[in-house]
Amino acid sequence: MNAFLPYGSLRVHTDSLEPARWLAEQPPGERPFGTVAAVAAPGFDAYARVLHPAELRERPVRWADVGAAYGRTVGPDTAWPDLVGMELFYQNASDYGRDGVWDEHPAEGPTPVDVARTLLPVLARHTGTPGACWFGLWHGYGRREFDGVPTFPTPGRDEVLLSGTLDDVLSPARDDGFLELPDLWWPEDRAWCVGGDVDLVSTYVGGSSALIAELLATPGLEAHPVAALDKLVG
Repeated sequence: MNAFLPYGSLRVHTDSLEPARWLAEQPPGERPFGTVAAVAAPGFDAYARVLHPAELRERPVRWADVGAAYGRTVGPDTAWPDLVGMELFYQNASDYGRDGVWDEHPAEGPTPVDVARTLLPVLARHTGTPGACWFGLWHGYGRREFDGVPTFPTPGRDEVLLSGTLDDVLSPARDDGFLELPDLWWPEDRAWCVGGDVDLVSTYVGGSSALIAELLATPGLEAHPVAALDKLVG
């Protein structure tokens, strides 16, 4: 029996990392560091970049609406600092807010809860195993101690392995509003892979062309098509 610890309703595996072997053993040339495939896995038919929304008085704001206020257009490779005219390594984002447009920049890190909640039903329709999914959580977030828990490598990161149903991915935030959602999600049948990173304000999804087309058309998501070897954008 595989030993585990709880993380919300997810199980943190402390023994076998076999379910993540397909990710850990991908040839470096297939998922170079800093590319879409590095966070969402190579080999899928299509990919999408899902933007984390900005906020205005704690309500979500689309990047397209922010861009319109600045006279700029949002595309697949638009970086948030470029969109709002701030330095890449800004120290105080509140200095850059625009009255009536936005007052909080997009969340860095794993998929925000509201975005994840919108993704779930779409992802569930494109896998045969929504009740059996695997997840990776960067061990460096620091809100939970994972000393002695084995990790599997992804480009630039080491991930703790978790398992549960697709719906369980939201459970850490339900149990503790400060806990991060997993960075990586994939179902047992590997029909798709969702990837994020501590330094990103976007979530990337790889899957079938049908899945990506549906994501691009889903109300409540702001998404753009990208390719596996496109550079990640902050």
